[in-house]
Amino acid sequence: MCEKLIMFEGELGAGSKCKMVIELLEGIHFVASLEAMSLGAQAGIHPFIIYDIISNAAGNSWVFKNYLPQLLAGNQTKHHFLNTFVRNLGTVLDMAKSLIFPLPLLAVAHQQLLAGSSHELKDGKDATLLKVWEKLSGVNVIDAASEKNYDPEELARKLPTNSDTVKRIGFIGLGAMGFGMATHLLKSKFSVVGYDVYKPTLSRFSNEGGLIGNSPAEVSKDVDVLVVMVTNESQAESVLYGDHSAVGALPTGASIILSSTVSPAFISQLERRLQNEKKNLKLVDAPVSGGVKRASNGTLTIMASGTDEALEHGGSVLSALSEKLYVIKGGCGAGSGVKMINQLLAGVHIASAAEAMAFGARLGLHTRLLFDVITHSAGTSWMFENRAPHMVDNDYTPLSALDIFVKDLGIVSRECSSRRVPLFVSSVAHQLFLSGSASGWGRIDDSAVVKVYETLTGVKVEGKSQVISKESVLKSLPCEWLEDPIEDIIKLTQKNLKTLVVLDDDPTGTQTVHDVEVLTEWSVESLVDEFNRRPKCFFILTNSRALSSEKASALVAEICRNLSTAAKTVGNTDYTVVLRGDSTLRGHFPEEADAAVSVIGEMDAWIICPFFLQGGRYTIGDIHYVADSDRLIPAGETEFAKDASFGYKSSNLREWVEEKTGGRIPASSVASISIQLLRKGGPAAVCENLCSLKKGSTCIVNAATERDMAVFAAGMIQAELRGKKFLCRTAASFVSARVGIISKAPISPSDLGTYRERNGGLIVVGSYVPKTTKQVEELLLQCGHVLKHIEISVDKIAMKSLEEREEAITQAAEMADVFLKSGKDTLIMTSRQLITGKDASESLAINSKVSSALVEIVRRITTKPRYILAKGGITSSDLATKALEAKLAKILGQALAGVPLWELGPESRHPGVPYIVFPGNVGDSKAVAEVVKNWIHPGRLSTEELLLNAERGGYAIGAFNIYNLEGIEAVVAAAEEERSSAILQIHPSALKQGGIPLVACCISAAEQASVPITVHFDHGDSKQQLLEILELDFDSVMIDGSHLSFKENIAYTKHIAALAHSKKLMVEAELGRLSGTEDDLTVQDYEAKLTDVNQAEEFIDTTGIDALAVCIGNVHGKYPASGPNLRLDLLKELYKLSSRKGVHLVLHGASGLPKDIIEECIKCGVTKFNVNTEVRKAYMESLANSQKDLIDVMKSAKEAMKAVVAEKMRLFGSAGKAG
Repeated sequence: MCEKLIMFEGELGAGSKCKMVIELLEGIHFVASLEAMSLGAQAGIHPFIIYDIISNAAGNSWVFKNYLPQLLAGNQTKHHFLNTFVRNLGTVLDMAKSLIFPLPLLAVAHQQLLAGSSHELKDGKDATLLKVWEKLSGVNVIDAASEKNYDPEELARKLPTNSDTVKRIGFIGLGAMGFGMATHLLKSKFSVVGYDVYKPTLSRFSNEGGLIGNSPAEVSKDVDVLVVMVTNESQAESVLYGDHSAVGALPTGASIILSSTVSPAFISQLERRLQNEKKNLKLVDAPVSGGVKRASNGTLTIMASGTDEALEHGGSVLSALSEKLYVIKGGCGAGSGVKMINQLLAGVHIASAAEAMAFGARLGLHTRLLFDVITHSAGTSWMFENRAPHMVDNDYTPLSALDIFVKDLGIVSRECSSRRVPLFVSSVAHQLFLSGSASGWGRIDDSAVVKVYETLTGVKVEGKSQVISKESVLKSLPCEWLEDPIEDIIKLTQKNLKTLVVLDDDPTGTQTVHDVEVLTEWSVESLVDEFNRRPKCFFILTNSRALSSEKASALVAEICRNLSTAAKTVGNTDYTVVLRGDSTLRGHFPEEADAAVSVIGEMDAWIICPFFLQGGRYTIGDIHYVADSDRLIPAGETEFAKDASFGYKSSNLREWVEEKTGGRIPASSVASISIQLLRKGGPAAVCENLCSLKKGSTCIVNAATERDMAVFAAGMIQAELRGKKFLCRTAASFVSARVGIISKAPISPSDLGTYRERNGGLIVVGSYVPKTTKQVEELLLQCGHVLKHIEISVDKIAMKSLEEREEAITQAAEMADVFLKSGKDTLIMTSRQLITGKDASESLAINSKVSSALVEIVRRITTKPRYILAKGGITSSDLATKALEAKLAKILGQALAGVPLWELGPESRHPGVPYIVFPGNVGDSKAVAEVVKNWIHPGRLSTEELLLNAERGGYAIGAFNIYNLEGIEAVVAAAEEERSSAILQIHPSALKQGGIPLVACCISAAEQASVPITVHFDHGDSKQQLLEILELDFDSVMIDGSHLSFKENIAYTKHIAALAHSKKLMVEAELGRLSGTEDDLTVQDYEAKLTDVNQAEEFIDTTGIDALAVCIGNVHGKYPASGPNLRLDLLKELYKLSSRKGVHLVLHGASGLPKDIIEECIKCGVTKFNVNTEVRKAYMESLANSQKDLIDVMKSAKEAMKAVVAEKMRLFGSAGKAG
C-alpha cells in the first residue's frame, strides 16, 4: 500500500510526467550534493561534519540525506548507478527539447554525469562514484572523509551557557532576523543596546525594553560582546571600520560575534585586522540559519568557529540564541565555510524547484498536485517544500529576498574560483538569481526566481485553487437533524445558569447576536455590574488581534483574572469563556487560549469552531472552506491565509492546530465532531462524545448549517450540565447558537429614526484585505456621485515624518467636518496600496500607525454624524474605544447579514449614534454599497423616483412655486418637519427675476435637506429658454406647448424631451390648456381646452414624455365663487391610459381644491399637484403686517408660507412618507 495516493483527474500520462520532474530534481540535487562536498573538503571541513549539519538544515534534500552516506562509504559504483541516471535524465532533456523548454540546471548536471559515466580509471575496475567525482573535480573527498572525525555539538556543549563576564551586549543590525535575535537576548536577561540605520526599528526595539545607540561606536562602548547581524560584507566593513566605527569604540578584551553570511576569506582577513588593533579583541565566526521565527524564539542553528578563548567568552550569547549550536574546528572562517555550503545547496534547491515546477506546468500538470507528489518523493528538499508553495500561490512577499542568494551564491562563486573547485550547477543557479535581480525582482521573495522561467517560456506556475462546488458538496451531506434545538437551548440555558463571556478579538464577532451588550473596558467594577444584570451573554471587546502575541496573551490573562474576581464578588457566578476569533482562522492561537487556561485552569477540552454561515465559512470533513460565490475554497489557499501577521498553510483544522501550536498538539491527537455525528446522532451524541474526551483535549467542530451549530451547542450545554468545562475558540455563529438567539431581519435607518438628523453619515475604511478593496471600488462606483471622498496616504501617516503625518490628519479632519455639517455622507479611506514591514511584528506596527491616524482623524471631527460605518475589525474597534470613547454599547442587530449594528452608550462622544461594524472579510463586492445605500442621506432623488414612490404609496407630491430664499426655506422646513418629499418649482417669470442664483439656492437646499427634495422647471414655453435650462442641473422640466396646435405641440415636446432625457431629466408636458393667471401668464376662459383622451394617447406615444399635466376643469389662480368643477370622469379615463403607458398624471391649479376632490384625484392617479396661489397669498399677507426689521419680515413670511405648505403636504398624503 502507498503512503499517499494523488490523482490527476483527466490528465493522461500525468504519472509519467511527474516521474520526469522528480528525476530532474534528483539529478540536479545529486550533482549539487557532490559539489558541496568538494567545496567543503577543499575548505578543510570534514565531509561527515558537513553531512551531519546540512542534513538538519535548510540545505538538506532527500538525495543529500539518503545518497551521501553511501557515497562516502564507497557503496555506489559507476555502472550500478550512474549510467541509469544519465539515461533517465537524457529522456527528460529530450522531452524538454521537443517542448522547446530550457532546463539549464538539468543540462549542466547531465553533462557532469555524462563526464563521469564516460570516465575510465587506469585499473579498468568499476570505480566508485566518489572516485570518479574526485577525478572530475580534482578534490580528494575520500581522504578528507577518512580523517579523524569529531562531534561539533559536543564541542558546543562544553561552552559555558552562563557567563558572569558578559554583562552588556551591543547589537548592530536590527533587520528581520537581527530584531528577533536581539529581543530574545533581552528575554534571556541580557542588557542589550541596539543600532540600526532604520529609525522606526530602533523605536520598536526601545519599546521591547532595549537600549538604543545612534551609531555603531555608541553601541560598542563598554560592551562585553558585540553581535553584528548586517546584510553583507560591505555593511559589516562599514559598521566595524567606517564612520563612527565599532572597532575603535570597543573596550579591550571585547568579543565580536559576526552572524552575517560572509565569505570565509572575509572572516579570516577580519581576524587578522582585529589582531593588529592590539586590544585583545576576539572574533567569533557564527553565521546563523533558521528564519525570523526561530530568531525570536532563540532556536536558531549556529555554526560557530574561532579561538577557544573567543568561543568561551561568547558562549553564553551563542547558547541563548540557538537550539542547535555547532562548533567547527579550523579557526575563524570554518563556520562561514559550513554556512556557505548550506547556502550553495539551498540556492540550488530553490532554483531547481523553479525549474521543476515550470517544467511541470509546461507538461500540463496541475502544479498544486505536482507539489504534493514531489514532497512525497526522492525529488523533495527542505527548500522545495518551503519555497514551491510561494511559486504555486504566486505570492512573492519577501520572507527572504532574491538578492540574498545573488550575494550568497556570489560568495560560493568567489570561493570556488580561489580554491580552484569547479562548481557547474551552483554557477548556473547563481546566473538564474542574477537574471531575476536584473529583471527587477531582487527585493521580492527568492522563490521569484521561477519568474525567470515564466518570462522566458510563457508558462504560469501558479496553481488554481482546489475549489469544489458548494451546491454539490452541501447536497452530498446527510439530512439535517430533524428537530430544531433552539427552544431546548433556551430552556437548557436557563437551567445551566452559566453566563457566556465572549472575549472578542475585534468588534466583528457581534455579527450574529442582538439585544446583547458589549464592553470596551474590563475593570472589575464594570464586570461586577455586568454579572449583576444576570445576562445570558455579554461581549468584551479586546481588539487583541491588533496586538503582538505577547501583549495579546497578557491582555487575555488580565481579563480572565478580572472575570474571576468579579464572579466571586457577585457570588461565585459561573461562566464560560469564548475566545471569539476570525472565521478565516487569523488571530493569536494558541497564545490566547494558553493565557486563559493559565488563569482559569485546565479545561476538559478546547473547542475549535470557525463555522460562520453569513460569511460563507464551512467546515466539512475537518477541512475549513471559504465560499466564493458558488465555490468552496480551502481556507489555506485563500488570501486570508497569506496574512502578514497570522498566515498559515493548513486547511485541515487538525493540521492547522498542529501548525499553529508548532507541533505541541499533533494533528493525530485532535478530536473531531463530524457532520455525520451531528445529523445522525443529534445533541445526545455530541454530549457523549464531549464527555468521553480525555481531559485537556482539543476538539474541532464541523458544521455546514445553522442547524448543525445549534445541535452542537445543545450537546455542549448538556455536557456542561454534567460538570464538563470547555474553552471555546470560535467564530460568531457559535455564540448565537450557544445562547439560543433567534435571528431577526436587518435593521434600517427608519427603524431607528435617524432620518431626523441632517448631518451626513461617516464611513471609515481601514481594512486592507483584497475583498475590502473590491467593496470600496464598488461603493464608489454606485454611490460616488453622492459621497464625499477623502483618501489618506498610508505612506504619509505610517512611513513619513511626524510633520507630514500631522498635516495629513489635520487636513482630513477639517474636510470631513465641513462635509458632515453640510449633510454630505463622507467616506474616509486609507490608500489601497498595502505597505508591509520586514516581518510580522513590523507589519503590525505599520497597521497600528494607520489605525491610530484614523482614530485621530475621527477624534478631531466635531460634527455628530448621522451614523458611523467602520470597515475592518481593527478600525472599528479603535474608532469605538479611542476616537468615540465608548465603554459600553448595545448590539441592536445587524445592518446586513453578518454586519453588526451597535448603539453607542451614553458615556461616548456621540451617544445613541448607530455604529455599523463592517468586518473586512464579509460580503460580496457589492455588500458595502448595499449597506451605505440603505443608510446614506436621502439627498436628491429624481423627480421620477418621487412620483413612483407616491404612486406606490397612494399619495401625491406637492410642487411649490419658488420666488426667493424665504420660499425655499419654507418648503424645505415644512418638508423636514412633516417628513414629506417635495418639489421646488421655478416658473419662467421667477427665473427671469431671480436668475441662476435662484436655481443654485434651490439645488443647494435640495442637496442639504434631510428628506427627498427635487427642483423642477415649470411651464417652459420657449425653446431657447429650455435649451438653457437643460444645462442648469434641474431634476425635471415641464415642456409647455399647450399654446400651440396639437401637431406643433407634439413636434416641440418631442424635440425637447429627447434632449432632456439625454441628460437624465424627467419630462412633464401639458395637453389641453388651463384658464386663469399664473404669475404674468393669463389664459382666458375661451382659450382654455380640456385634455382629449384620444389625442393624449398619440401625444404620449410620439413624444416619450414621463408625466402628463392634464386639463379637467382645473384653473391657475382662484376658482370661481361657485367652487371647482373638475371632470373626474375624464380624469378616470386618462388614468386608465396613463397606467397602460407608464406615465404619471399631474394636476396644475391645486390651490383651493377641497380635501374630497384631492383624495378623488389621487385615487384617479394624480401623483403631483402644483401649488402657487395660496402660498403667494400667505407671503403677501405677511408683508402687510408691520414689522420692526427686514429680518422680522423674512421670518414672518417664511413661517406664513411654511404653514400653508405643511397643510398641503398633509392634504396630499405625503406627510410622514419620507422615512
